Order: sequence, then C-alpha cells, then structure tokens
Amino acid sequence: LGVEFTAPDGSALRAVRGVSFTLRRGETLAVVGESGSGKSTTALALTRMLPGTGRVSTGSVLLDGRDLAAAGAEELRAV
Repeated sequence: LGVEFTAPDGSALRAVRGVSFTLRRGETLAVVGESGSGKSTTALALTRMLPGTGRVSTGSVLLDGRDLAAAGAEELRAV
C-alpha cells in the first residue's frame, strides 16, 4: 500500500510506501512505530478516510477478495 498527498505546487508527497500485511479471520493486528512513521495515515487509507488531497497511490485493500479501495458506498456499508 502506498499513500500520497498532493502539495500546493502539484507535486506528490509520499506519506506511506510499501505497507503490506495479511490478516485471517479472528486475528488482530497492532501497528506500532515511531512518531511520523505512517501508522495513522495507513489506518485512514484502509478506511477510506484520508483527508484533503490524500489518496491511495499504489496497492489495494482487499477483504474476502473484494478491493475496498474501489468499492462503492453501498458495498462499504455492507461490510
């Protein structure tokens, strides 16, 4: 997963690069790291709640084979 924000000059600022994990039913994931390492941005990307000019630039968010990054509002509500 990669996340970028668009700067005022139009350039792309990479906030998250190369995050990857797999969870199986019933498992829990704890994300830990230093301040500014991208924990919150990753969580916001997974839930499609990135602020402003933020966007998932690479990768996908899959749940049972469905790409949540490309899912519509109805499909997300069903999750």
